Amino acid sequence: MSNDTPSFQERRDTVDRAWGWHGADLVAVAVIGIAVGAVFWLWNILWTATTPLFAAFPPGQAVLYGMWLISGVLGGLIIRKPGAALLTSVVAASVSAALGDHWEIIVLLHGALQGILPELVFLLLGYRYWGMGVAVFAAAIAGLSPAIRDNVFYNVAWPLGHQIAYALIAVASSVVIAGVGARLLTTALAKAGVLTPFSSARG
Repeated sequence: MSNDTPSFQERRDTVDRAWGWHGADLVAVAVIGIAVGAVFWLWNILWTATTPLFAAFPPGQAVLYGMWLISGVLGGLIIRKPGAALLTSVVAASVSAALGDHWEIIVLLHGALQGILPELVFLLLGYRYWGMGVAVFAAAIAGLSPAIRDNVFYNVAWPLGHQIAYALIAVASSVVIAGVGARLLTTALAKAGVLTPFSSARG
């Protein structure tokens, strides 16, 4: 047998590094979740304050929605471990609820769903690819959550055209804010040396 052939222990260590969770990963989930959850709370205030501006075309307010979808994508891009997107999104939603989210406990369900969807994208790609294209794809899939859910439960009285416009704008907002935004933020943090414990430190 060649000396270049990795041993069983070496192969297992490689898998552990790729899939295993460590203390730094859990700390990152907490830090990202708390920070983004606080932003969510402020974003709720912004949403309420800007509602009158969209009175003539209510679906247009979905342009703001992408911020509420950034936690799962950002957590996945930075931590790069199975479950990171989901856990980060749930923590962020929990913090928002604790600070006084007007959606109360249901925000946790929203957070879970909006974390599961990008998680499925990262899973589909084997947790191996983290570029801009993947971030945008994950964010677009996350955007399907409000695009479908809000029209079914909250916008049901709207004309079909308004519902379609809302769905398209919500997904586009997610792509720009949660996709492009999260990828650029990850790159900026990597360049600043903040992500040293993670593979995302390479950008």
